[in-house]
Amino acid sequence: MAVASLFVPSGQGRAQAQVVQEQEQERQAPGDLAELRKEAERSAKELEDATKALEKRRSDIAASEKQLKTKLAALQDLEQRVSVMRQPVSQMAELLYEQPIVGDGIVPFLSGTADETTLRALSDVTQIVTVRQQAVEQTSALYKQAEGLAGEAQELRAGNLLAEAQLAVEVDTLRQRSDKIVKSLTTALVKMGIKIDKVGRAALGCNPLRAATANDYPNGLIPKSMLCPLQQKGFSLRADATIAFVSLNEAYRKRFGKNMCVRDAYRSLAEQQSIYYRRPGFAAVPGRSNHGLGLAVDLCGGVERSGSTEFVWMEKNSKRYGWFHPPWAYTGPFEPWHWEYDPKIDSLL
Repeated sequence: MAVASLFVPSGQGRAQAQVVQEQEQERQAPGDLAELRKEAERSAKELEDATKALEKRRSDIAASEKQLKTKLAALQDLEQRVSVMRQPVSQMAELLYEQPIVGDGIVPFLSGTADETTLRALSDVTQIVTVRQQAVEQTSALYKQAEGLAGEAQELRAGNLLAEAQLAVEVDTLRQRSDKIVKSLTTALVKMGIKIDKVGRAALGCNPLRAATANDYPNGLIPKSMLCPLQQKGFSLRADATIAFVSLNEAYRKRFGKNMCVRDAYRSLAEQQSIYYRRPGFAAVPGRSNHGLGLAVDLCGGVERSGSTEFVWMEKNSKRYGWFHPPWAYTGPFEPWHWEYDPKIDSLL
């Protein structure tokens, strides 16, 4: 029985072989573009976080520098006070040198023959010594305080410089990494047939980090520089939609041996108005179409026929790349050719 089950009619065998081949091709569908795009987005998020950290650190440094200036001002004030304290001590020493107590020194005081002048002179000397001692002690304390302030100031300055230098290096490294990833992504798109002019201007529109920026523009008024061309000449979409569509197209090409047939993609507001008036009931009100957001395509080459092999393949595989056939397009108006890209679906893959 086990041996008999190995023998399958040739027609059924070919059908099963085709199914296996399709499944294998689907498994081998390129994920490089999607991975590169997601890596670019992760890199951009890291760069954004590091930049915010640098800005916060610079704010902290500014506050620290203000504190540093306060300490330096206090240090300067202390130095002036020390200078003032030194002056009377110096003057007292000079006075004692210029006007000794008596000609015979302290002998009269010791012998008991000291007169009132001698006693007054000794009292003055005692006062001078006391004042001098107080001045020395205060000066010493001020010196210690000044040394402490100088040390704190130096530590603050060194810490600020080191912290900013480290963060600046981190931000620069992340920026270089982000640029490298985007460049790799652009190169991969070129290899897959995306036409980019010699000076690389069109490549700017293929930067996935700029995709969300397209939301800043009204429907149908997205600048050409913000759009990324498709492999199909003359058509373009938002960067993330193009990258996902190219991956979908590669899987489609492996299955059917040809690129997907695109009849329409991004539509400017003027193009939306033209189609709306030429095909009433088959186009959204100008300014409300997903085509004007760079997130929709109209396909041909078999996909436009509901139930065709191409259409069924799209239904089965498109969501793996963030593309789907909207529910309204199944009923009214019935548009099997219309497919849309949803970044939220793509982000879950």
